Amino acid sequence: MDTITVALNGVTGRMGYRQHLVRSILAIRDQGGLDLGEGRKVQVEPVLVGRNEAKLRDIAQRHDVKRWSTDLAAVLADDEVQVYFDAQLTSARGGALAAAIAAGKHIYTEKPVSTTVEEAVALARQAAEAGVTAGVVHDKLFLPGLLKLRRLVEGGFFGRILSVRGEFGYWVFEGDWQEAQRPSWNYRIEDGGGIAVDMLCHWNYVLENLFGRVRSVSAAAVTHVPTRWDESGNAYDATADDAAYAIFQLDGGVIAQINSSWCVRVHRDELVEFQVDGTEGSAVAGLRDCVVQHRAQTPKPVWNPDLPAAFDFRAGWSQVPDNDEFDNGFKAQWELFLRDALAGRPHVYDLMSGARGINLAQAGLAASEQRRWVDLPELSL
Repeated sequence: MDTITVALNGVTGRMGYRQHLVRSILAIRDQGGLDLGEGRKVQVEPVLVGRNEAKLRDIAQRHDVKRWSTDLAAVLADDEVQVYFDAQLTSARGGALAAAIAAGKHIYTEKPVSTTVEEAVALARQAAEAGVTAGVVHDKLFLPGLLKLRRLVEGGFFGRILSVRGEFGYWVFEGDWQEAQRPSWNYRIEDGGGIAVDMLCHWNYVLENLFGRVRSVSAAAVTHVPTRWDESGNAYDATADDAAYAIFQLDGGVIAQINSSWCVRVHRDELVEFQVDGTEGSAVAGLRDCVVQHRAQTPKPVWNPDLPAAFDFRAGWSQVPDNDEFDNGFKAQWELFLRDALAGRPHVYDLMSGARGINLAQAGLAASEQRRWVDLPELSL
């Protein structure tokens, strides 16, 4: 069986370890490799890369990974390594990706791709000129709930789509009397933190792939909790925004509103939910489930605050069936990317898609600072 060797940088972090190493690359390895069809399979061989030798050694031993290194340059110089993946801090990502492209590696990366639009576009141009396959993680598109939502859009269920409303987030503890469930760098702007930069990159690819390109944005990015405690129990100033409230204007006149917050207590069915309203019907999709209400099933309430509600509004919605088997979303995109890399063809969710995500994030922050609508500039190679 042929083998494709993948260098994974940043596996000592939560996302890099859990989703990309354990639930994706090792899961592909343990299932016997990547199925290419017609009886062909390719095995994946991970190489762990990072700065902490002890953590890398421990992870490698626990998961029977033969190779690991703290020397990124040496790994990139290895001709056996065909793919480089990056899940480092955002501030360290751009330089590493550029070095990997220069070494002729296919690249796959977490988002944000870099800290600036200019650097992201430059990376996309470099990858195109080098002829390597480049991809950016778009994991939300592979969630069962959003796959069902895509099915509804493509089937014309909504008629003309009018609006999209999203709610995302949960309470992240400050770290004083309960340990925070997210790393402290997320709340320091100098380390690449901030929920606007993080989540607006996600919402850009969700919106443009399901409903239309984002053309303008109005937003408020705020820091609700000014002091937090780090992994050592030391108090620090939270310099990055921990909530972002945004309105987007999309192609076709669709209006989207998405709230993202680490300072909200959840009173909804899932940690993220999107409601889509159209002339013919509506849907609410979360991580796994999706419910719909058709025009013909829509009740006709009348506002009267003096009487109890006459309808059980939730009872009027129907579950969208699975009609498929859903794998882990990160793993599903890894398999898609690796097939593209092996074939030497472009990946649909490429570096320009990542650049558009940063473009939206920067426009959202500008809109927040200037307290106005900001149109997104066009990007091109």
